[in-house]
Amino acid sequence: MQCIKPRILLERSQLENTSKLKIAVLGGGSFGTAIANMVAENNYSVTLWMRSEDSLKQIESTGENSNYLPGYQLNKSLNLTTDLNYALQQVDVVFFAVPSSSFRKLARRAKDLLSSDTLLISTAKGIEADSFMLPSQILEEEIPQCEVGVVSGPNLAAEIAQFQITATVIASESDALCARVQELLASNYFRVYANHDRYGVELAGALKNIYAIVAGIAESMNAGQNTKSVVLTRSLAEMSRFAAQLGANPLTFLGLSGVGDLYVTCTSPLSRNFRIGNALGRGESLEQAVASVGQIAEGINTTKLVKQKSEQLGIYMPLASGLYSTMFEGLSVVESLKAMMLAEQNTDVEFTVKAND
Repeated sequence: MQCIKPRILLERSQLENTSKLKIAVLGGGSFGTAIANMVAENNYSVTLWMRSEDSLKQIESTGENSNYLPGYQLNKSLNLTTDLNYALQQVDVVFFAVPSSSFRKLARRAKDLLSSDTLLISTAKGIEADSFMLPSQILEEEIPQCEVGVVSGPNLAAEIAQFQITATVIASESDALCARVQELLASNYFRVYANHDRYGVELAGALKNIYAIVAGIAESMNAGQNTKSVVLTRSLAEMSRFAAQLGANPLTFLGLSGVGDLYVTCTSPLSRNFRIGNALGRGESLEQAVASVGQIAEGINTTKLVKQKSEQLGIYMPLASGLYSTMFEGLSVVESLKAMMLAEQNTDVEFTVKAND
């Protein structure tokens, strides 16, 4: 598909006083870089905060983040800093784009630097190990004075950097927050839909990483299209079953943050979790697979946490359990697949919509 030339979706006259908004993006990885640049392209004042001074100097000298998105030229108005105090000074909206493992620590550092009017948006797709809390729940706990939202969807940063058409979801109980994020990110190649089921949207983004690893294993074994379709649809069933037990709306999983994100993560070699699975299927150990991918794959930790939680709650999760056995208990991929195929039979569609009387 031919890439299209990006343009601002909203005319300047439509933005009213929004040009005075100050935006911060915390995290200089692939998605944080893409988010910051999209907002800058829409003529907002944006500061991208990152930990590494070396990375900052590299971006300043080349105009691109070659560690994560080589060839993606960044808007010249984008501000760069390693100073968190500077990044958050009188800021209106903050995107937290860091891994779940470092999320709480960063939230604690940011807490006293933010006013109650600041909107906080999480883009992380993971689960905290000790608490089983999602990133937006951590923000609520650590920075209770601020409204919180979640951005999640089929958003491979490398494709965004090529201006390939895609869409995402902004999830929050606040309509005003959703509208603000839609203004910041919308363009002719990036569409933003709103959803009030923040928990479901965020949980979908975390869970799909498990099944991307499973899909990567299937791909490495030259699985046929029948097999791949079974993996995808049973993954969706397993995700929604788990989420419904935890209080999310299972219908959320039929949207962009559910089946949309699941599909792209389970089919694209750009997905880190898919590449982990591919390496495991070729016979590499988990340590070797992680080393070969070279970036954080949230699905590894999420598999462990979901396996434990599903056993506590008595939720049937054969794919997640089988993957856990392969990654952490030494069961071969072939034996794991055999165990999944011979597991207890279950129904196909578990959730129905009742017609009104």
